[in-house]
Amino acid sequence: MTPFAAIELAKAAMILVLTIVGPMLLTSLVVGVVIGLFQALTQVQEMTLTFVPKLLAIGIVMLLCLPMIGHALANFMSVISDHIVRG
Repeated sequence: MTPFAAIELAKAAMILVLTIVGPMLLTSLVVGVVIGLFQALTQVQEMTLTFVPKLLAIGIVMLLCLPMIGHALANFMSVISDHIVRG
């Protein structure tokens, strides 16, 4: 494997990670801002109020994104197997 191919493979892996984690991170960000705004407006400073909605929202987004995640991982695995077969 040439250094150029290794760098391209690492770049593809980083893009894959961002593709998989991106929707869940954005969901966590949006829910966190909404809950923080709610806490600031109502002056309710309950610690569990931030964790439970984030956990539920991330779980729902993860379930909705599972087909996309599986497809992305399968494509990346086929690219890696092609590199292994070619040597």
